[in-house]
Amino acid sequence: MREHRYSFEMPHSTARIWALFQDYDRWTDYAPMVCGSRSFFPGRAPQRAPAPGRLRMPLGREGTALELVTDVEPERGYTYTMISPKPGNDQIGHIRLEPLGPNRTPVPLDERYDLTTWPFRWFEGAIYSFINRKNEESMRRASSWLSEHPEYRADLIES
Repeated sequence: MREHRYSFEMPHSTARIWALFQDYDRWTDYAPMVCGSRSFFPGRAPQRAPAPGRLRMPLGREGTALELVTDVEPERGYTYTMISPKPGNDQIGHIRLEPLGPNRTPVPLDERYDLTTWPFRWFEGAIYSFINRKNEESMRRASSWLSEHPEYRADLIES
């Protein structure tokens, strides 16, 4: 089993970051691995059903992913499970938004994963190193996207 932790402070309000993370149509604007996304039951709380997403993979390939979002605390965080068709290969992560002050929000992310299928298990380190780099890049690009688009949910910018 592998675990990855990352934290990044965004110069944006918690509410505005939350709004962007819930705006699935915008994921392709900042998440380098996402080619498309949709929700089966958008906005349903406290949990959303698995959402199929199209993902960019290494070597120019595309794949799909199902993500189940649970433990939703609006504007604070959620748990997600990337559901694998093979038992034991699920990836579980948490995103938390922890406001420090006006337009200052650390965003800690943690993920746990365990590949049980051979031959993928041999490449687990390389696979998750790639995924971790892309997840971290997604957080930085989400922050940059919000900075470059001050008109996006301007009502949520704290004074």
